[in-house]
Amino acid sequence: MRKMASNAASCNLIRSETGDWELVIGLEVHAQVTSRAKLFSGAATKFGAEPNSQVSLVDAAMPGMLPVINKECLRQAVRTGLGLKAQINLRSVFDRKNYFYPDLPQGYQISQFSQPIVGEGEVVLNMEGGETVRVGIERLHLEQDAGKSLHDQDPKCSYVDLNRSGVGLMEIVSKPDIRSAKQAQAYVAKLRSILRYLGTCDGNMEEGSLRADVNVSMRRPGGELGTRCEIKNINSIRSIGQAIESESRRQIDVLEEGGEITQETRLFDTKTGRTRPMRSKEEAHDYRYFPDPDLLPVELSQEYVDQLAKNLPELPDQKKDRFMSGWGLDAYDAELLVAERERADYFEEMVDGGAGPKRAANWLLNQHLGRVNKEGGPFEDAPVTAAASISILKMVDEGTISGKIAKELYDLVWETGEDPAKLVEERGLRQVSDTGTIEKVVDEIIAANPKQAEQVKSKPKTLGWFVGQVMQKTSGKANPQAVNAILREKLDIAGD
Repeated sequence: MRKMASNAASCNLIRSETGDWELVIGLEVHAQVTSRAKLFSGAATKFGAEPNSQVSLVDAAMPGMLPVINKECLRQAVRTGLGLKAQINLRSVFDRKNYFYPDLPQGYQISQFSQPIVGEGEVVLNMEGGETVRVGIERLHLEQDAGKSLHDQDPKCSYVDLNRSGVGLMEIVSKPDIRSAKQAQAYVAKLRSILRYLGTCDGNMEEGSLRADVNVSMRRPGGELGTRCEIKNINSIRSIGQAIESESRRQIDVLEEGGEITQETRLFDTKTGRTRPMRSKEEAHDYRYFPDPDLLPVELSQEYVDQLAKNLPELPDQKKDRFMSGWGLDAYDAELLVAERERADYFEEMVDGGAGPKRAANWLLNQHLGRVNKEGGPFEDAPVTAAASISILKMVDEGTISGKIAKELYDLVWETGEDPAKLVEERGLRQVSDTGTIEKVVDEIIAANPKQAEQVKSKPKTLGWFVGQVMQKTSGKANPQAVNAILREKLDIAGD
């Protein structure tokens, strides 16, 4: 039987009958470079095009065709490296990585091996409970993607779509610093956020523009690193966690039964929730790397790198610090707000429009984000704009509508897309502040409930029942402050 250790010092250890095990994880994240053209050709990179409709002669490896580097892909790789606080190598080299796949027309992949464009960097994770985890970046290199084999088009044949062949990828390789499935998930989420802030990758895992290879091994705490297995091409953060949990259990079972872990490449089956063998794991020498003779080394100037660094956008950690120090948000809310660039932009637009930072954060994270998550669509496609949210909160402040009506109004704006102020007038949602009207309703409720009216004098806390009755009678439109004041006067209850 296995379970996670509960004490703080060993919270990431896995306990079993034979003792504790430590999980060691490293990730290789493949991020598609944001560029309208491929890494070494002018062919388009649009997702969802007809098969083999975005393939140049270079992508199809026609004889005599030579690759030409896309400068935009180089720029995006350098910007990503800077965003990861990594070393930018002013000289890098493209290599040929030799292996055969039906969807790899050249019989080799143009990649980078010994001299990548980006060296060591770091990603800082803020875990639940206040734990800070620093994950080292080993390298970032550029490489071209392969095509895609299609096995479901014909019962007897497989087809090949070369639309992705030659698409620029950034492979971001972490150091084996990750010690749990949750840390691995947090790392990919944070990396995806940084890439999206930078605009160097759209981070769409469902479309395959961001996917991860996960290396998993087990060892006794503090012992030598165990034999690792690589789980290929995982395209969701949820599946990353499930694959790690499954593979760690499998490896522990093998080791505790006296067996040995074989270094291999595995796949994660989302239907069974288990990993399964794919092939034996190749080593670097199996690929017979050598510098690509058709491509010159990439030479960058320090001035070029400095200029890119100067024009980087504000990144999640910087924005989080500003939200906390400048606007008084706590770490938890600030972390949630900066997790997605569109979310942070929405929040800042609300604050710039006059909403208090804490109130704007509460509205966005509870009301707006709650509805977005319920509907399941992208945050940026939500029909309630920041301007609409500001208008709703402003009407609450002015006493035009109550807090309860504000939530109902938000739902109406979501469903109709109409202006909040217009909906208030058309639907008769204005708050009733006329004391005469409220007093009439209060008198009716007191007269209909004499027993409760007598009890409330000895139990003032039950006043809330009367408030609820008035709000129900007025469809939530009565001014709560006025209701409370009139009820206390009528029932002869002293104020707080």
